[in-house]
Amino acid sequence: MHALQAMCIIVIVGRETGFARRVDRWRVRLERISAMPESNLTVALTGPTGTFGFGLVPLLQADERIARVVGIARRPFDGNEHGWTKMTYRRGDVRDLAALEEAFQGAEVVVHLAFMITGAASRETIRQINVQGTLNAFRAAVAVGARRFVYASSVAAYGFHRDNPVGMSEDWPARPAAHLFYAQEKAEIERLLEQEAAGHVGLEVYLLRPPIVLGPDVVGAKNVAPGPLAPLVRLLGRVVGRVPLPVITPPVPVQFIHQEDVGQAFLLCILGAGPPGVYNITGDGVLSGAQVLRELGLTPIPAPARLLRAAARGVAALPFAPPFAGWAEAITHPAIMDASKAKQELGWRPRYTSLEALRDTLTTS
Repeated sequence: MHALQAMCIIVIVGRETGFARRVDRWRVRLERISAMPESNLTVALTGPTGTFGFGLVPLLQADERIARVVGIARRPFDGNEHGWTKMTYRRGDVRDLAALEEAFQGAEVVVHLAFMITGAASRETIRQINVQGTLNAFRAAVAVGARRFVYASSVAAYGFHRDNPVGMSEDWPARPAAHLFYAQEKAEIERLLEQEAAGHVGLEVYLLRPPIVLGPDVVGAKNVAPGPLAPLVRLLGRVVGRVPLPVITPPVPVQFIHQEDVGQAFLLCILGAGPPGVYNITGDGVLSGAQVLRELGLTPIPAPARLLRAAARGVAALPFAPPFAGWAEAITHPAIMDASKAKQELGWRPRYTSLEALRDTLTTS
């Protein structure tokens, strides 16, 4: 699925975020939860410079019940450039427990968004950031006496198993995928957090499982490509937007969620709008692979789904393939969720359908 997200990223490279035009929409959406009793909260946030952060921090900035935000991430970043005047930004690494404890001091709520999907780092480094970094964030939240811990999990935690139903609810078990390390680690982290939380009943734990997250800030503050490659990526984006290149149709349907809808779900958890626990969140509607390709300006080429899935399983299982080959497993079985629980218990309502989230990503200028 993240190969698809990469195509979306290429199409939108070089476009403006349109941040100012969305401020009014954020304020209107905050009115839905304005009756909640929380006030004067300090929220500590790991990974504020990514897509999730760009969906959430503007909501925290606009909400009068949030007094202060502390953001911690590894790269240089100035929140003031985005109007995030409530946020104190600190450079730090989630592998450093002491740094997290220092940054989280005084926080009633800790939100953990930092996660490494791929890159040039070794698998050992990625695992230290993803697994140990999450445990460090949780333990630091315990150490400073936080009341809530909110974690960004993923639909990938369910794995891509042949017996997974289409329309999975939170009652369906999270199980490690066979090959995709990202999905394996998401499932493992959920299990480890459940074990850790059992010993700290005073800390409310919320886990949100989104599908692919889209929106105008789909890469947050990150560069899509290293500096020397940026012109090439921009050129490729223009070609994809103008020439209907033929592409074999992915054999599985997909769901998307808009960054603003993710942000609203996280805000509801921060404010304790519903009981702690696991929540699926996704835009309404399911898109076929052919629909997605057409929206991207590509020409879908039909192919036998069974053959494509078998080929994907084979690629994912190659013993000496590079790590990104594991993403082929994501098209071996649909990963479609039911978000009824979040709507009923959190009072969450997505503003964007899956299709609207994709179109807003591609058309926002």
